[in-house]
This record gives sequence, structure tokens and C-alpha cells, in this order.
Amino acid sequence: MSEQIQELLDLETVPIAVTFHDAQPDNIPRPEKVEASGCTYWRRAAEGKTFYTEASDHYNCPIGCYTHNVALPDAQMKELENTLGLMGELGYITMEEVPGIPTRETPFQNAVYSPLADATDTPDVVIISGAPRQMMLLTEAATAAGIGTEDGVMGRPTCAVIPAVIQGGRSVSSLGCIGNRVYTALSDDDFYFAFPGKHIDALVEKLETIVNANRALEEYHQQRQAEI
Repeated sequence: MSEQIQELLDLETVPIAVTFHDAQPDNIPRPEKVEASGCTYWRRAAEGKTFYTEASDHYNCPIGCYTHNVALPDAQMKELENTLGLMGELGYITMEEVPGIPTRETPFQNAVYSPLADATDTPDVVIISGAPRQMMLLTEAATAAGIGTEDGVMGRPTCAVIPAVIQGGRSVSSLGCIGNRVYTALSDDDFYFAFPGKHIDALVEKLETIVNANRALEEYHQQRQAEI
């Protein structure tokens, strides 16, 4: 499925899989280093690495801990409060918005990150990054598959796309946020599309139809434009 998605969309970056576990997974290593943000683990998975994280591997990212329901020690909780305070002072976010940010309902225990092609379990969330044309095709395919979203495109924080997909059971697009773009080196020309892994068969089936339809329609519109 991963290869089909990459070929159909001509993706430069591989789709990644995120799967949550209550117990430590067997025969999967932890990351070599604790990263600065939870979304940095997305980048590591896109680079071809498969690994799992524990709660403490996320402590450097207070916002990511909030969206992933990671219980924070006092020092990290203070950092979260300071980060939210700074964002409030800058006019980036208001405290009234915070309760509306999607968060995982169950406490974080373990999460496995991998390229989608290497996932051994059905992922909770599949994350794809790409250009607007590629994301357009995915969005149209998701709508055709019955897992499209009516909520528009998410902004900050990018990591909230994971609980949003899990809670809604539907696809979600995210424009990314400045923190994510710094930590993942996401191109200014790209953004994200995420969907429940359990719907991958239906999505890929519709994606092939949508890609072929868009090729035909592109020729139709080009010919029409030339004739008018």
C-alpha cells in the first residue's frame, strides 16, 4: 500500500505509521536519542527508521505531551505553562483556545513509529507530507472513500492531527506549524494529510481512481482552455 501511494502521488517522502501500545513492543528498539519534539520522530520514521518511544522520550516537547496525553513531571509541566504563556504574550494563541486543542483520551504509554511499508500492525494514524497537488488528490480520495473531513484544514499545533484522526475516525489535513517546520525541516511548499490506518485499503482503491480521473480532466481542461 505504501508503494502504491508513493507511486500514484509521486511522493518524495515516504508515508509513516504511528501506532500506540499499552505495553512495550517486542523486538523494536527505542530511539538512539531523545528528540526535541514529538514530531521529530515523524522525520526519523520517514528516514527509514522503526522504533518505539516511551513517555519520557517526549518530555522535551511540552505541547506534544499535551496533545498526546503524556503525564509530565513538575519541571516539564512548568515548561508547558511557560510555553503557553509565551504564546499568549505573542498573541499566537489565547488560553481560551487551549481546551479546544485535540488530545488523546488515553494516557500515553508507548508509540511505534515506522515507514508505512515496515508497519507490522494496522497503524492508528498514517501521516503523509507533500505538495498541495498531492494533498488535493488524497483529500478527494478520502472523500470518495467516505473518510473525508468537513472540518477544513488544521493549523497549530501540528501534533494535534494525531488525536484528531483517532477521535474523529476520519482524515485530517494540517498546514503544519512553525515548531513542526523547524523540527522536521518540512518544506515551505508542503503540508500534511493524516488518516486512520484501518481505512488504508479503501483510500488507496479510491486514490487510483481519483489520480486517473484528474489526469483525464487535466487534458480536458487544457483542451477547453485552448479552444476558448
